[in-house]
Amino acid sequence: MPACQVNKKNRTQPDLLGIYQLLLGFYGHRNWWPGETQDEIAIGAILTQSVAWKNVETALARLRDQGILTLRDIAAAPAEHIAPLIRSTLYYNQKTQKLKAFARWFGTTYDFDWRRMFSTPVPELRHQLLSLKGLGPETADSILLYAGRLPVFVIDAYTRRLFKRLDLTPAKDSYPDWQQYFSARLPVDPGLYNDFHAQIVHHCKILCQPVPKCADCPLGHLCPGKT
Repeated sequence: MPACQVNKKNRTQPDLLGIYQLLLGFYGHRNWWPGETQDEIAIGAILTQSVAWKNVETALARLRDQGILTLRDIAAAPAEHIAPLIRSTLYYNQKTQKLKAFARWFGTTYDFDWRRMFSTPVPELRHQLLSLKGLGPETADSILLYAGRLPVFVIDAYTRRLFKRLDLTPAKDSYPDWQQYFSARLPVDPGLYNDFHAQIVHHCKILCQPVPKCADCPLGHLCPGKT
């Protein structure tokens, strides 16, 4: 439950696109996901599981310093060489195995060719990604959206936190239901999905924290959890 509550009566029911516009007006475009190449975006999506992005930046910098810039490089490098370089991301031995499994699959299935990979129909490609050990829906969808610019809305803990506080939730608290909730209420636009998800993440880091800073929130007039 939020730390603060108000009566929900007479509250204007917001639409998701309107919420995005409010966040956009408050924060500006987020230009997310940080990464110079599709390889780097995919590597970052795997490394950021259960860890803050600053830790991922440290790991990516150390990989670059060692000349490990691509998934082809990841596939070729020994696991014992990669693991110490990504120590800052926690669970680094497991993440090394996830990186190498993804890199081997990418090379074997698509010859390290992103255009070929992202030409695969989205449902089929998403199924392939989810079949890989260690890749859950959030990571798979981050690769599809941010590396592939495909219209797949990413759901994470920040999304659940914010929209539960706004009292805008699907009937069931499952990843597919949350994703369908957003997809059904927004235009099919990967650029919108990209920036909306980035706005949610930023907002939850800055204001809608576990103990929310309600006084400064641009969504306060919509939120039943604001004092």
